[in-house]
Amino acid sequence: MTIDKASAPPRDPRQDPDFHPVAESKQLLRAIRTATLATLTPSGAPFATLTAIATDFDGAPILLLSKLAHHTGNLERDGRCSLLLAQGGRGDPLAHPRLTLVATAARSQSPTARARFLARNPKAQLYADFPDFSFWRAEIEAVHLNGGFARAADFGPEALLTDLSGAQALLAAEAEIVGRINADHADALALCAEKFAGAKSAQWRASGVDPEGLDLVSGDATARVFFAAPVKSPEEAQAALAELARLARTG
Repeated sequence: MTIDKASAPPRDPRQDPDFHPVAESKQLLRAIRTATLATLTPSGAPFATLTAIATDFDGAPILLLSKLAHHTGNLERDGRCSLLLAQGGRGDPLAHPRLTLVATAARSQSPTARARFLARNPKAQLYADFPDFSFWRAEIEAVHLNGGFARAADFGPEALLTDLSGAQALLAAEAEIVGRINADHADALALCAEKFAGAKSAQWRASGVDPEGLDLVSGDATARVFFAAPVKSPEEAQAALAELARLARTG
């Protein structure tokens, strides 16, 4: 994964040199499918609930919310919110990384936001068209990563979000690219998911592509595979996946 050093936070010499906060934050943002959503009640008190999420091409969280839910009413009054994405795992839960995003959310009519959310959360197609549901996009304003004990960082959204400049052809062809990958390269997806994301399954499929990598789903499991360098076109994405598959096969 390539990180923009100009927008990345300065390295703290007291921390583990193997701790890469931006890379770890990008992994959490793209790989986790549920988040704790904190909104503000009419009195200004915090109100936390659990919600499914996906990410837009640039990494901004996409939500599908019901007007009947308290958090939706809160966001209609005040869009300020926070999202917590926690990796979880065995042992002490505080030893595992988690990402906190400070954001402002607003309804989105973007067809690509809708498509990416439903590709990531296919079960939501059962209720996405109910009249009380709507899609929301959260504009990230600040980022806090707690990567476990003595591994923490704060930085702005520029370091976390994906640069989309020059990638219009890639974004426009996402459905075609994903369909071709799933039809022709299922074995490569499974191999890359295991080798580069530590995710074992024989049934991985791509749910989205952006300049930095592929989002994968397998039943209720999700994973993220990053390209070695950003891509801007369908041809570059195909070549990047082929190179990842080659590296995975050769170890």
